[in-house]
Amino acid sequence: MQSWKVFITLFAALVADVDGVDEEKICFPHNFLFGVATAAYQIEGAWNVSGKGPSIWDSLTHDHPERIVDRKNPDVAADSYHLFKKDVQLLVKLGIQFYRFSIAWSRILPNGLANNVNEDGIRYYHELIDELNRNNIQPMVTMYHWDLPQYLQDFGGWTNPMIADYFVDYARVLFQNYGSKVGAWVTFNEPLSFCQEGYGGREAPETIEASGFADYLCAHNVLRAHGMVYRMYEREFKAKLMTSIGITLDFSWRAPSSLLADDIIAAETARQFSIGWFAHAIFSKPGDYPLVMRKRIDTISRIQGFSRSRLPHFTAEEIEMIRGSADFFGLNHYTTYLITKSKKKISSKPSYYADMGGLVSQKSSWPKTNSTWLKVVPWGIRLSLNWIKRAYNNPRIIITENGVSLERGLRDKGRTNYIRDYLKYVHAAITKDNCNVYGYTYWSLMDNYEWLRGFSECFGLYKVDFDSPNKTRTPRMSSEYYGRVSRTKCL
Repeated sequence: MQSWKVFITLFAALVADVDGVDEEKICFPHNFLFGVATAAYQIEGAWNVSGKGPSIWDSLTHDHPERIVDRKNPDVAADSYHLFKKDVQLLVKLGIQFYRFSIAWSRILPNGLANNVNEDGIRYYHELIDELNRNNIQPMVTMYHWDLPQYLQDFGGWTNPMIADYFVDYARVLFQNYGSKVGAWVTFNEPLSFCQEGYGGREAPETIEASGFADYLCAHNVLRAHGMVYRMYEREFKAKLMTSIGITLDFSWRAPSSLLADDIIAAETARQFSIGWFAHAIFSKPGDYPLVMRKRIDTISRIQGFSRSRLPHFTAEEIEMIRGSADFFGLNHYTTYLITKSKKKISSKPSYYADMGGLVSQKSSWPKTNSTWLKVVPWGIRLSLNWIKRAYNNPRIIITENGVSLERGLRDKGRTNYIRDYLKYVHAAITKDNCNVYGYTYWSLMDNYEWLRGFSECFGLYKVDFDSPNKTRTPRMSSEYYGRVSRTKCL
C-alpha cells in the first residue's frame, strides 16, 4: 500500500483548494471529448427477438419480479433496438463526439458460446455502428455490461475458470465483425459491482451470496479474461486494426470519516479493496493484487481456520499477461463515501467487508438525489482522479460514467448543476493537477431500466415515456446545457 502520510498531505491540499475553482467561464482543451452512455439491457428491449438468448437479467426479472422495486421488466424498455436511428439523432442534437454503448453477449452468441453465432444480432450492431459513423459520432463499445448469458451462469458464471476462454471467443467474434469500425473497446463495466454485489450479495441476479469467496473468484476470472482478450487482440488483430482497449472501473471516493490515523488508514485500505482490487493488476508496475489485500485476506483466512487464502493467486505468467493490458483507464464516478475503521472482532464467517475492515457511510448533510446511494459530492471526483494519477503513474483516463437521478420532470436544474459542478473539478484535476483525462461521459442519454430499481430512477438527459406506444423521448433542460458544453467545450 502507498504511504498514507503522502495521501494526507496531498488530499488536505486538494480539499483546501476545491472551493477555489474559478467561477468564470471554464473551457476544456479543444481535443477533449464529450459523450453519453447507455447499456444494452437497460435500453434495447427486444429481449427475445431474432434469436437472442436469455441473459441472467431476463431470468431474474421474469422469475422474480418481487426483487424489482416497481416489479417491471425491460422486455421493451426504451425500445432502442427498433428506434436506434432516432436515438442517434438525439446524439447529433447533443453535439457529442462519442457514444458509449454495450453489446448484449446473448444477442451475438445466444448461449454465450461461439459455436452458435446469431447473424441477426451481428446485423443489428452493424447497423447501429454504421449509423454512428455516418453521423461522425465515434462508437465506444462495451463488451460486457452485466448481462451474462443465462446458459453460462448455469454452470458457475464468473466463478467458473473456463468463462475467461468463452469471453475471449466472444471478443474475437466482435473484433472480426466490428473491429474496423470501432475506435475504442471496453472489456468490462464495473467488475467491482457485479462481482461484489452479484457473487457476494443480493444486488444482482447471480445472488450467490458467498461474500469473501465467490466475489474473489469472480474478480480473479474477470481479470484473467480481460488480460487474455487484450493479448489475443495484440496477437491476432493489432497489426490490421486501429483501435484501443481498456476497462471501466467504478470508484466512489473513499474519504476518512475523521482525521484519526486509524480512519485515514482504513480509507486507504478501502480504496485498495475497491478500485485497487482490479486496477492494481492492470495498471501498477508490480501487477497482481494490492499488497494490503493479499496480507489482510491471507491473515484473516488463516485465523478463520482455512488451509489456504480465500483470495486466489495468479501464476507468474498471468501476472505478466494482465499487467499493462489496457490502453486507457475508464472511470465511473458518481459519489463519495466515508470510511471508519471497524472495531469488530474477526468473525468465523468470511466477508468482503470484514476483510476490508472499514465501515461505510455518508454525511446526512450531503445533497440527496433520487438514488439512496448517490449523494452529490463534486470534489470527490477530483480526489479520485488524483489518486489514480499517483497510484498508477498518471494513465490516460476517460470518465466513462458520471450522472445523477432526479425528478421525472423536464426542468431538471439539479442535473444541470450536477454536471457543471462535477466538470469543474474534472477541469481542476486536468489544469491544476495535471491528471491525464481526455474525455467525459454523461450517464445516461435517456431514462432507462435501472436494474433492481426498475424504471423508478431517471438519469436521462432525455425523458422517456415508457407508457407511450413510441416510447417518446423528450429533451430535458439539462440536455440543452450538456449539448452546449459538448459543442463549445466550455461550461
